[in-house]
Amino acid sequence: MKNYRIEALIVAVGIVLFGFVVKSAVNNFIEKERVVSVKGLAETDVAADLVVWPLVYKEAGNDPTEMYETITRKNAIIVDFLKSNGITDAEISVSPPSVYDKQADRYNDDRSAYRYKASSVITVTSKKVDAVRAMMQQQGELLKQGIAIVGDEYQYRVAYEFTGLNEIKPAMIEEATKNARSAAEKFAKDSDSSLGKIRNANQGTFTITDSDANTPYIKHVRVVTTVTYYLEN
Repeated sequence: MKNYRIEALIVAVGIVLFGFVVKSAVNNFIEKERVVSVKGLAETDVAADLVVWPLVYKEAGNDPTEMYETITRKNAIIVDFLKSNGITDAEISVSPPSVYDKQADRYNDDRSAYRYKASSVITVTSKKVDAVRAMMQQQGELLKQGIAIVGDEYQYRVAYEFTGLNEIKPAMIEEATKNARSAAEKFAKDSDSSLGKIRNANQGTFTITDSDANTPYIKHVRVVTTVTYYLEN
């Protein structure tokens, strides 16, 4: 006859041991899921390293041939001005003039004496940002030769860019990560915990904006990194 008491005791011990194992596993899982998510900021100001400068002027007249000759002459004056200040042919782009014929516009209400209006655009795209900015201050030299550069049209605004982001990315990510860790350590200390390993991290998106409205040639670079750490007792 089987000894059921012994079998029952064995089963009872097994259940108790299984309970300890489950409790330990649950506790470990709970401990691992104690986390803190923090953000780290890194930002810096850098000088723009590329400038796009559209030089725009307008002509009006009634004789297309005469207007073409005037535009050709003025374009040559502008190109000479740019080259004399260190700008190369590769950095200069001369666009065909845009011509408006008011007689061809049935909805025209222009009462001026001129039938044709033309806009000419010469664009400088250069990494010589300081040299180009200096030339902008010398536009009076062109005005002396009868060329009035238009500067108030939105589509022809001067644009400054920063193209060296890849060179500063590693250092900025490192700084943002350090700042995130400092915040996490402070949180862990305040909660009587210690900081564990990184659970996951998100680098975030780099943004490049003008430092302010008056200095568009100075760029503000910013990145926010999100890091989640495990917390330990």
